[in-house]
Amino acid sequence: MLKAVYSPGCLREFDTRRILYAFHDIDGTHSLIRNWPPVMSIVLADVIKRGLPDDFDSEANLIRLINAAGTRPLPETDKFCVESAGLSALTQMEWAIRRAVEAGTVSVKADPDINSKKVRLIWEGVEKFPDMPETDEMQAMLSEYTPRLFKLYERVLNGYCRDKNLALARANPESFRVKGSFEFLTRLYNAGVKNYFVTGAVVERGKGMFEEVETLGYPIGAGCMVEDIIGSTWDTKLPKDEIMLTLLARLHTDGASVLVTGDGRSEISAGISMGALTLSRLNPGAERQKQLHTQLGTHIMVADFTDPLLSRVFITE
Repeated sequence: MLKAVYSPGCLREFDTRRILYAFHDIDGTHSLIRNWPPVMSIVLADVIKRGLPDDFDSEANLIRLINAAGTRPLPETDKFCVESAGLSALTQMEWAIRRAVEAGTVSVKADPDINSKKVRLIWEGVEKFPDMPETDEMQAMLSEYTPRLFKLYERVLNGYCRDKNLALARANPESFRVKGSFEFLTRLYNAGVKNYFVTGAVVERGKGMFEEVETLGYPIGAGCMVEDIIGSTWDTKLPKDEIMLTLLARLHTDGASVLVTGDGRSEISAGISMGALTLSRLNPGAERQKQLHTQLGTHIMVADFTDPLLSRVFITE
């Protein structure tokens, strides 16, 4: 059994509780294979600047974007990547297209006020808008181009860093794990906690994120260190709050028995909303992320999983 107890050094007090389940973000929380922010930033900035010409997802444009990623500051989209960490990638793509509509580089019949409100709300972490109707033309355009842009982003990411880092991780998986991650997950598993990975990326067995997790040495499957990985699809966004609430129902439990770990605003916000214990894993220099997570009310913040605070908070009985 794993018990969580408040200890000095935590950001916010919480009642002593038994942890039965843990919902973990992957990228930036446990895995370092995908250096996604420079790629996301250049892809989104390019859409805002150039729109969606016929060749936007061509091989030639793919190579151009790979070569351009990380070469210069992109103030708006660099900041958006920080603020939107943890959102579904489809939502991030949608934001760029909506910004292009605002900028006039994408032309479509749309309500400009509603579009601009959705641009702002996505920045604030909202992913679905059931009470804000869309024009048929705008909806059709998003339905076609958001998945295409998502696939282009993944191809740029593969060419920029993912494929190279995955090959390196096969030889030395520890170098692409966040420090102490494997030991922390092992400790949770040995204490009877069921670990689930949740991601905004597409999950397909043997490919992409699934392949990365296995390459890093985390066994996946019922009764294994990681029970399951749950993510998005190429054309249907699945926000992390929905993933977590669905998991709670499936597991017949409530948030008080769950630990949520992550480096993005979305998973921490979702964890707090459902009454879970939240653990933010943030780099020492990530000042804006630290500010965001503190404002959300995260319980624990560490630079990595070797922090002695975790041994004081999580007690195996």
